[in-house]
Amino acid sequence: MTLSASQIEQLENALAERLYLQVAGWHLYLGDAGLAQALAIECAARLDQGPAVCARQALEAVQVPIGGGATRLPLARLVPPGQLRDLEDVLQDLDA
Repeated sequence: MTLSASQIEQLENALAERLYLQVAGWHLYLGDAGLAQALAIECAARLDQGPAVCARQALEAVQVPIGGGATRLPLARLVPPGQLRDLEDVLQDLDA
């Protein structure tokens, strides 16, 4: 399944508003963190693998700079487990 530019933008908007990373009890939505577009692009590239695999691989692929960029962590390490399920739901809705 290939997404058009407008579909990727719609996915980006959905991710920006629904998903967040959690650090020390704080929730930072992906749109505010500037990570929604990168995640949408990674998800779009992996949609043919199914929502569960796509979600996990895309979260691992997006690298988040920490401490001014001195360190990078995969987004998967900063997203709570419930958010993984939410990402899978968003991707499942694209497939429907």
